[in-house]
Parts: sequence; C-alpha cells; structure tokens
Amino acid sequence: MSATHYPVLIVGAGPVGLSLSGDLGWRGIENLLVEISDGTILQPKMDMVGIRTMEFCRRWGIVDWVENSPYPRDYPQDNVWLESLTGYEFGREVMVCKDDEPIPAQSPQKRERCPQDMFDPILTRFVGQHPQSQIAYETEMMGFEDNGDIVKVKLKDLKTGNVREVTTDYLVGTDGAASATREALGITMHGKPVLTYTTNVIFRCKDLPGLHDKGKAYRFIFIGREGTWLTIVAIDGKDRWRMSVVGDQTKRKVPEDEIQALLFRAMGKPFDYEIESVMPWVRRQLVAKSFQKGRVFLAGDSCHLTSPTGGFGMNMGIADAVDLSWKLEAVIKGWGGQGLLESYTIERRPVAMRAVSEASRNLGRMLATRSKAPPEEAFYPGPEGDAARQEYGKWYTDTMRPEWYSIGVHLGFNYYHSPVVWRDGTEEPEDRISDYVQSGRPGHRAPHFWLDDGRSSIDLFGKGFVLLSFNGGGRDLDLVRSAAEAGGMPLQIVSLTVGNDVLEMYGAPLVLVRPDGHVSWRGETIPGDFEAVLNLVRGVDESREAISPMPSSYIEPSLRAPEVSL
Repeated sequence: MSATHYPVLIVGAGPVGLSLSGDLGWRGIENLLVEISDGTILQPKMDMVGIRTMEFCRRWGIVDWVENSPYPRDYPQDNVWLESLTGYEFGREVMVCKDDEPIPAQSPQKRERCPQDMFDPILTRFVGQHPQSQIAYETEMMGFEDNGDIVKVKLKDLKTGNVREVTTDYLVGTDGAASATREALGITMHGKPVLTYTTNVIFRCKDLPGLHDKGKAYRFIFIGREGTWLTIVAIDGKDRWRMSVVGDQTKRKVPEDEIQALLFRAMGKPFDYEIESVMPWVRRQLVAKSFQKGRVFLAGDSCHLTSPTGGFGMNMGIADAVDLSWKLEAVIKGWGGQGLLESYTIERRPVAMRAVSEASRNLGRMLATRSKAPPEEAFYPGPEGDAARQEYGKWYTDTMRPEWYSIGVHLGFNYYHSPVVWRDGTEEPEDRISDYVQSGRPGHRAPHFWLDDGRSSIDLFGKGFVLLSFNGGGRDLDLVRSAAEAGGMPLQIVSLTVGNDVLEMYGAPLVLVRPDGHVSWRGETIPGDFEAVLNLVRGVDESREAISPMPSSYIEPSLRAPEVSL
C-alpha cells in the first residue's frame, strides 16, 4: 500500500467487492480493495452461487475451485416442510445432490452450493492471482471528496492508527447494507425498510440427521398451528447449521433460553448442541434511487437489499460488479466514453428491482402458511391425519416451487432499454421465473451453445467486444475492423458455421457482444455507418440518444410485491 493513487478504489471486501477487484485485475486495471474487518466470516450470509455467477467463475478460470470446495457434493438438497424433525412431515421438494444435478440446456454451468465462508476465500485467491489488485484488511475509509476529476479518500490503518490520504479515479462502495459510501453520497433507498425482524443462530451438532428420521436435507421449514415459525439450513453439509427465527415486523431480541426452546421444539426433544453466533438482522426490500454520483459508484447490498428467499442478493451484486468493471476498464484505457458509466444505474437498477420484488414474493410464499395454517387433523395420527398432511403438503410444495426453480431470474434480465445498446425494435419476450428461453435480442445475455471444439459460445466473451459472424454473414468485415481501430476499441471477429437453431436463437447472422456477454447490436448486414454503432455501444456522448432513443413503450420495473402475511 505504498502507492498514493489507484485507478479504482473499492470499499468492502465481501463477495461483490472481491469479484470487482478480481475482475478489474483480470482486465489489467490496478485497484485497491479496503476492508474494515480482518476478513473472517462468522455468519455466512449466502450459500448458493447462481448459474450466472458460475458463468463468470468459468470466465475467471475458477469453476474447479468452487466445485471442489469443502461442501460435500453428495449431500442431498431436499427442502422439507414439517411439524418437527421427530414429528410429522407435510411434504418435501426432492432435489438431488450437486454431483447429480444436471447442467441445464441454457448454460455450460449449473448453480452450486458454496457457503460464503468457503466462497469468499475462493474469490480472495482469485484476486491474489493478479498483481494489479491489492487487498488491505483492517483498513477503514474515513471519508472521501469527489473533486470532479479525482476522488480524495482518507484511509485509516486500524492496526497502527495511521491515517493517510490517497487519490483514485473512481471509488466503488461495496460496503453492504449500512454503506458509509451511500450515506456520504446522500443517495436514498426506496421500498419497504422492514419485511421481518429475523434472528440467525449458527450452531453445531455433530450428527443432527442421526437424531431424527427425516434424513439429510438442505433446508427444513417448520410449520405449526401459527404457520411458518422457523427454518434450519445445513451450512456445510456436516455439523454446522443455521437456525432462522423468521419473526415479523416487531423488533425484539431473542434471549438464549428462547433459542434453546425453539431448537428443542424443532427437534421435538432435547439434544446437545453448541451455539457459535447469534445475529439479529432485518429482512428488507429496498433499492437505491441511483447507483452512482459523479466518480463514485455503488454495487451489491450498498444499493439493493433483498430477502434471501431465492438466493438473488450476492449473485445480483456480482453481476453489478461485472457490468461496472468492463465499463471502468473502457474509460480508464481511453476507448470508452462517459456514456458507459452513466449507463450503469440505467442498466442495473431495473434488474435489482425485478429480483428484489421476486425475493419478496418468495417470502410471501414461505409465509403463506400464516394465513393458511395446516388443519388441526394434520397434527394427529391416523388415516385422516395422513390425508390432511398429504393435501396440505402438496399445496405448500406447489406454492414454494418458484423459489427452488428460478433460472429465469438469474439469466433472464436484460439491458434492452440501455442508452449504450442499439435497439432493433423487436418485441420484449415473456419474463419467466422458472424457465428461460435464450434470446440474442440486443441487451440480452448472448445465448449459450456448444462449439465444435467443446467450448461454450460464452467462452468467447469477456475481454473486448466480439462480433459473431454466422455462416459467412457479413461481407464488409473490414468496415468493422477499421471502425473499431478508429475508436481504439478492442474487437475480435469470430466466424462460425452454425445450424438453424443457433441462428434462430440469435435472430441475425451478425451479432455484436459486449465484454460482459450481453448483445449490444445485431443485424443482417454491416451498415455503412457502423462506426456510429460502435460509438453508441462504447458510450461516446455525441452519438448516443440521437441514434437509439429510448422506446416510448419502455416502463421501468416498479418495486412491487404482494403484501406479506406476517
């Protein structure tokens, strides 16, 4: 940390900050990542690495690290709803272990189970591969000043007490829900500040499955006469468990004797356990009004807070980081215009609103039992009880299924409305939750298909723009090269012979894909003014809105969700 200037300075070394630092280093951009703590994870806040995040891990070359994390790949991923572990079971969603889960047709990857205390060290190792990226733990940002052409930042070494001032071209706050960066910018959050007050309890029990007859499962949802009151999740597939006292909108502290009573009720009998940590937290539905002010940006929980129901939070934040990273690279290296940076909020805020709202809908599904509790006979033995449990379990299984199967949320977001995407006037596809139909429409993630050499098409994207030329399409590719060279823009032309299925997915024989893997333009032929297209997609101001105005039919997603019955 001897330098006094960094092109990018990142505040907060959670998974989003680590991903941004690593991706910038992978792109050759020097950056400093500061973290107020020593990096120890006491309460893993996430454990599901989504399919899009795994595609980024594939790009970074760290898929094997995630797949070989300590989480056992033979551990069943069932979700079970029950009275207690030694009581009645209402139903379950049977889900295979990670080794047996198939790879979906829409991607070369699948979602993975890798808790934060395993995933953060993997991302830290990824950051450490790049000399351009540095991490300073136990370092606090004391304040910053954006002077328009530079940002001055005060940093305090918490080990020595020394304070020093550094400068940066761009400051990024990935400093979580209570973001000091967001507070200093005066950016407000909008939505619902309290969905529930919840308490997480991390406890150890050496052989929990051996104490009951429900078998191994990822998540147990406990339902009583009052509805859903507790969940228990297998953190590491071994002896660490997270109990969540779901709560309601009443703020309260759960005392130790109540924690014991809840654990014993969940088990149905006393048992031996050891509490590691207790963390009260607030489940929120909030999105920042803006993700940027001047040279300062926000990403992850600093600009969107969501219920964890669905596993969208961290994965959404990492997608923030990837979107921002290539744009910062482009501007710092001189081939991108300010329009790229201005597009960051425009692109990512609607994505956040969509995912945050869906997470709240999932919470409503989980707590639907509070307005429709099991019938009394479901808590008694005999044929009538069996029938009541079966009927109730089927209803709840069907109700909860959108949370378990949400590939459309993870892959289906798009930037068609972006001012740095060349819109083609095509119709918006149906927004699906549990399914995803790939599309080469501008702004959408470029579809995956397998190449003849065994790679995926998404392996072609990451550094610079890529023009896909299918089946000899495009006679004027020299125009593309000269237009890219005129702007100093990194661009590779990849010619592929493909079948009609791929052509139909992409919708045109010529497709321009951005470094983040999203389509920025497509066409039947190369237009004579292709330089104007490249100027737009690289954010050069004078060509942006005049060429590709925002469609009048576009409506930004609203931060809506059904009222949660608490």
